[in-house]
Amino acid sequence: MDGRSPRRIAREFQARLDAGAVLAAVGEARHDPRRLLAGRRAPRYRLELFGAVYYLSHYAHDDDLNFFVAYVVLGRGARIHPRIFYKDSSLVWRVATHVVRTVDENWIGKGDVKWEKRADGEYLVSLEETTNLPLEIQAALDDASRAGSKPPRDDDAVPLVLRAGTSNRIRPFADFSTPRLRAAERYRLNSGRPVVRLARTGDPSSLRFAAGFEPDFGRGVLEVSESASRLYGGKVEKYRILSQNRLVQYPFVVSPTHAWMNPPQALTTELMTYGTRTVHVRAVDEAFIPGFEFHYYDDNEDPPELHSQIPDGYAGAPSAIDPSRADASAWNEALPVIQEFRRRVVRGGRGRRRK
Repeated sequence: MDGRSPRRIAREFQARLDAGAVLAAVGEARHDPRRLLAGRRAPRYRLELFGAVYYLSHYAHDDDLNFFVAYVVLGRGARIHPRIFYKDSSLVWRVATHVVRTVDENWIGKGDVKWEKRADGEYLVSLEETTNLPLEIQAALDDASRAGSKPPRDDDAVPLVLRAGTSNRIRPFADFSTPRLRAAERYRLNSGRPVVRLARTGDPSSLRFAAGFEPDFGRGVLEVSESASRLYGGKVEKYRILSQNRLVQYPFVVSPTHAWMNPPQALTTELMTYGTRTVHVRAVDEAFIPGFEFHYYDDNEDPPELHSQIPDGYAGAPSAIDPSRADASAWNEALPVIQEFRRRVVRGGRGRRRK
């Protein structure tokens, strides 16, 4: 994270605007983009990665999110793209793609989509990992979220920043999906096949990695950073670990109560205006279940309907902090990769120093 004062960072941002850079707002602020710079939405922190610059506001919150208003600039581009960065329950920082707000809905878009077959038909679902911000800046975002004063409440930022979708719109807009489609035509990691899969559905012990894509617990630990989470019992350590073939990187999380693996990312350097990588790494969803995941009955249905993102038979007790989420440790601790991570990295003490 840039060590300069917030005042100097704000001056640099203003200099970009004075030189003709366009604040490319797409939400309600598109008719008057300067509304985004009012008060604590103005840039305060600065990150840089692969030639892209990320400016961040004060950390803020509304009823649903803790977030930064972020301003993404690619290279020497003359367009500044306002975005919403937030931390998911998996403790990964993400970017919201759009917002749906109606009488019955209040939902932020979670990236690209896929068709998923279920017992009662096919459903269009979000590929939430496509909104994960680069692993290289995750620790800096954690640091920025803990800096400064208590996060102010800001109920207007999300609709000001995000493009509004019509009711039930899951699919992102073209400015998110098109760069990814173009990248997929040029770069097919593992020939487009998943790098992680389950040999047997519903069996965590059958987790398999494509040859060369296994995490390198011996020599591949790139970074260890620390944060904290009430949901996960206090101190949290985040590890960034290379694959054996050095083509992808895996984020692992361990807390006093849980351990899990989050979705991998490529090591490519092309970024898009949302601040994310353009290249997608395909992998089975069940390998990346956070310590607590959604598992609850919807009492608005008759009879109440179970909504769960934990494999059948593996949901534990509900969280005391968020009862809509249940403990997924029974699944995660049965994954061979988590067992090896605990044995070789956590108990082995590798990479305890932040890098």
